[in-house]
Amino acid sequence: METFKRLAKFYLPDKKYFIWSLIALVFVTGITVIYPVFLQVAIDVGITGGQYEIIPYLAIGLIAIMTIKGIATYVNQYFGDLFGVRSVYRLRKDLYKKLQFLPFRYYDNAKTGDLMSRLTADVEAFRFFLSFGFAQLVNFVLLVGFAMIVMFYYSVPLTLVTMVTLPFLAVAVYKFDKRVHPGFRKVRRSLARLNTKVQENVSGMHTVKALSQETTEKNRFGDTNDDYRTKNIAISNVWSTYFPLMEFIGNISAVLLLGFGGYLAVQNQLTAGELTAFFSLVWFIIGPIMNLGFVINQFSQSKASGERLLEILDEEERHNGPEKSLPYAKLQGEVSFNNVSLRYQNKAKNALSNLTFAAPKGSTIGLVGATGSGKSSIIQLLMRFYEKTAGELLIDGKPIEDYDVKELRQNVGIVLQQTFLFSSSIRDNLAYGNPEASMEEIIAAAKRADAHEFIEQLPEGYDTILGERGLGLSGGQKQRIAIARAMIMNPSILILDDSTSAVDMQTEVKIQKAMREIMQGRTTFIIAHRISSVKHCDQIFVLDEGEITERGTHEELLQEKGIYRRIYDIQNQDQQYVLQQA
Repeated sequence: METFKRLAKFYLPDKKYFIWSLIALVFVTGITVIYPVFLQVAIDVGITGGQYEIIPYLAIGLIAIMTIKGIATYVNQYFGDLFGVRSVYRLRKDLYKKLQFLPFRYYDNAKTGDLMSRLTADVEAFRFFLSFGFAQLVNFVLLVGFAMIVMFYYSVPLTLVTMVTLPFLAVAVYKFDKRVHPGFRKVRRSLARLNTKVQENVSGMHTVKALSQETTEKNRFGDTNDDYRTKNIAISNVWSTYFPLMEFIGNISAVLLLGFGGYLAVQNQLTAGELTAFFSLVWFIIGPIMNLGFVINQFSQSKASGERLLEILDEEERHNGPEKSLPYAKLQGEVSFNNVSLRYQNKAKNALSNLTFAAPKGSTIGLVGATGSGKSSIIQLLMRFYEKTAGELLIDGKPIEDYDVKELRQNVGIVLQQTFLFSSSIRDNLAYGNPEASMEEIIAAAKRADAHEFIEQLPEGYDTILGERGLGLSGGQKQRIAIARAMIMNPSILILDDSTSAVDMQTEVKIQKAMREIMQGRTTFIIAHRISSVKHCDQIFVLDEGEITERGTHEELLQEKGIYRRIYDIQNQDQQYVLQQA
């Protein structure tokens, strides 16, 4: 029960609903045990005793208690379900909140399909046990307890003989739980892998079809699907082994009851009505014990799901800043790296090594280098997506750790190379970083990013609902929306991570012209592969294996005839070739 104890904070606030459900369950169980008593009276008094006039009264009484039981059953199920639904509402909200504040290193290894499975299937399995599993456990205890009280009242010897098999049944149930729980844990993990495979396939469908890998994907899914099937069959095998055994033990109790109970009836130590009632009461005990396998089934699934949910809840969140962070203010944008190093988790080499440079307020910094040279790592540190391994990173002369993360990022506008747009309106996407932005501000930013014209041509203009990840827009259109989104934030520091890579040369020139205007007074970092994107920068840093190998202005670096000059010559030759072909 350790898993349920640790998750208690999510369901204890709604314990009143569980208590009402429990009270109603007591009525339901008590009335259920009364049925055999009515049967005993009808046989011994009405039929055998010849008092036939009592039977209509018994029938009316039975109808009355059945009505009460129906009402109590409704109350039990309604409040039980309410208990589960409200509890997992709180749990799901906390899980989602947790995911928002987990550090990037967590998502380096996490899989989308697995997280989706935890927030849906695992949460639902936990809810089902809260709503029905707890009630079934309590019903088991109450039903067995009430039935045994009535049975002892009728015949102590017969009760003891009948219950002789119960220890064996309890052992079988215990062993069943020991085998079924690890199996369900494996099933849950296999289901998460299955969901991950489906999610990756759907997200990468364009790549799958472009490379004609439909058959390969089908086979890969088949392997994952086979694993899920195998895990479920293993669980079915455990169930198929233990359930007949539990049923067999229960039937032995019935045989003992008929044999010894028949003997007591012949000896006039038990009436026919009492024997009939006793037989019903025995199944009120054996039935729930056999059904305990189903309850354990639910419990094991719920416990396995709860363990997977706790794995998320136990993850260490990143701290937004020290207890006494600096008061929020508009940053000036002065950035200094002093011998800064960064090594990602589980990596053997540093991504950045002893990096030192200064970016004065309002300056424009260009970052150039091959893939993996460390350009994006500088941005990761500026945004505090990751924490530096060594050195000192200052903003406006103060350590970056002194700033609250949220307030820091409100001062930084970023346009990533891989543009992500939400499945909402263009207006909402543009105002995502500044929900208070007016329509005039949104349109002005769109015009600066050269996005207003194509937005106006869409069916609903700025109210057009985008498909998943901006489906329906070209890569260049999505990037222009991302640029406008960053502009609306009015940041002190602007980061452009190859932000014009998906636009044509003509559009790039128009965007750069507009952006030079908004860069005024802002510290801007431009990561680019095109020299044309960085040649106007105040400083250009050429990175190689996490170190700055060249630095200077465009003209200075051309004179050095190093890596920068080689990149420039190659791109210039390519451009001349394209112009000649045109």
